[in-house]
Amino acid sequence: MADIKVPELGESITEATISKWLVTEGSTVSQGDLLLELETDKVNLEISAEQDGVLSEIRKQEGDNVSVGEIVGVIGASSGAPASAAPAAAPEAPKAVEAPAASPAAEAPAKAPAASAASDSASLAASPAARKLARERGIDLSQVKSQDPIGRVYQDDVKSHGTQAAQPASAPAAAKSGGAGQAAQQAVPGKPVERKRMSRRRQTIANRLVEAQHTAAMLTTFNEVDMTAILDVRKRRKQAFLDKHDVGLGFMSFFTKAVVGALKKFPHLNAEIDGDDIVVKQFYDIGIAVSAKEGLVVPVVREADRLSFADIEKQIGDLAGKARANTLALSDLQGGTFTITNGGVFGSLLSTPILNAPQVGILGMHKIQIRPVAIDAERMENRPMMYIALSYDHRIVDGSEAVRFLVTVKELLEDPESLLLEG
Repeated sequence: MADIKVPELGESITEATISKWLVTEGSTVSQGDLLLELETDKVNLEISAEQDGVLSEIRKQEGDNVSVGEIVGVIGASSGAPASAAPAAAPEAPKAVEAPAASPAAEAPAKAPAASAASDSASLAASPAARKLARERGIDLSQVKSQDPIGRVYQDDVKSHGTQAAQPASAPAAAKSGGAGQAAQQAVPGKPVERKRMSRRRQTIANRLVEAQHTAAMLTTFNEVDMTAILDVRKRRKQAFLDKHDVGLGFMSFFTKAVVGALKKFPHLNAEIDGDDIVVKQFYDIGIAVSAKEGLVVPVVREADRLSFADIEKQIGDLAGKARANTLALSDLQGGTFTITNGGVFGSLLSTPILNAPQVGILGMHKIQIRPVAIDAERMENRPMMYIALSYDHRIVDGSEAVRFLVTVKELLEDPESLLLEG
């Protein structure tokens, strides 16, 4: 037999959530086969079988939180009687472990012991998916009618459980949540709602954003950029650039180069606070915010000051592809010194980006929009304009420094040739 344990997850990460089991109890597995997927604060990891055998026991179900070194399952022998006996024995062991947590009776002292026993019995006769769904919806499994001849409760049975039975069971959970959600449910009783658990990554994003606002003296300054020159360069050079480098010439390489040039002039935007010290970083690892299925991630383009436009575009393309395929490594996300985020791809005209702690600066790009611009006292022209925003930590970055940083970014973007010299 071999225990399936949660491996080391990386620096500062001690917990994970079981995102998905890729095999079921009783399945025959070979060494190297993927068994389950873990979701951490930053990336997803897959655990493989370390030996041949049968997955005889699943101790932790999808959605459960686990710690490094914790046993989540057991692989038994694949030959002889133990293998054939494993599937029959499997339902008992893990459910006995989880029964106290899954049983609503544990939270309802007013129920009789007989009712608690009935609930535990129903929980033991339910599939893992059914137990998970019942926990999420606050449903007592002892009240769910099974369509199975031997009385085992499945996920469809929980789904079809009447709303009148589900509402009283979920009332304690609603009372705990409180706030506007509780008031809304009380105001519109019987209205359909969906309650789902936050993913671990979404919880981490929420906590980090709130922490950034609570710990930093965050301010935002705005400016606008005339994108005429960049659009002209892209129009003239786009095809030749693609033919030579096998990558498209996008906007992000221009902005990355402009940010690097501005950071060299205003190094406090490339720093962080460590206690009473200011740590000024003399390298330029630029984080590029990418929207992925599980939420925003910020992979890092390393040593951006030493990269060509083509190198930057290739790295950003590779990192964005990994983010959307959920294959980013922890090393792809660690150690950025400054962040760029582009809400313009979703149509945002103006926004206030939140700092990516412990960084003290983040640049927000927005939608390019044709607007009338005064060329001089007598002439107006329609120009492709973009609002840009710099959020910064006022504890170490003065307002004048932040404004001049953003003006420098604007000037470099409006004169793309200068990026070759300054960026």
